[in-house]
Amino acid sequence: MSGDRLPLLLAALWWGSLSTVGFLVVPLLFAYLPTPAMAGGMAARLFTAQTWVSVACGMLLLLASRPKDAIARAGWSQSAMVFMVGGLLLALLAEFAVAPRIVARDNLRLWHTVGSGMYLLQWLCAGATLWKTSARPG
Repeated sequence: MSGDRLPLLLAALWWGSLSTVGFLVVPLLFAYLPTPAMAGGMAARLFTAQTWVSVACGMLLLLASRPKDAIARAGWSQSAMVFMVGGLLLALLAEFAVAPRIVARDNLRLWHTVGSGMYLLQWLCAGATLWKTSARPG
């Protein structure tokens, strides 16, 4: 695979994995597992795994966006930078600030809403990164 296609693959993996876990797999868990507690426990594990997929994709995208020479950063990476960093931060905040409160059942409704909102924002950041990465020349 050519090195210039790697950012597109990473962005697609990031957005696609967020889409699959958040909008397909987790709803199916709640639909088909016997209890909401079982579904919630499995969903928590999946969201943790998704966090690490997001971190790996985001960090590799940041590395791929580094300029090859000292003159200028590639157009796609400059315009996608805020979305890459934003998505990474949202993933880490959801995992280390929100998820522990959900697991502890500390004001569950509030923290579940906050976590869901952060997941949606991360999905939008990954989507914007994919959009900008796929639009680049080359």
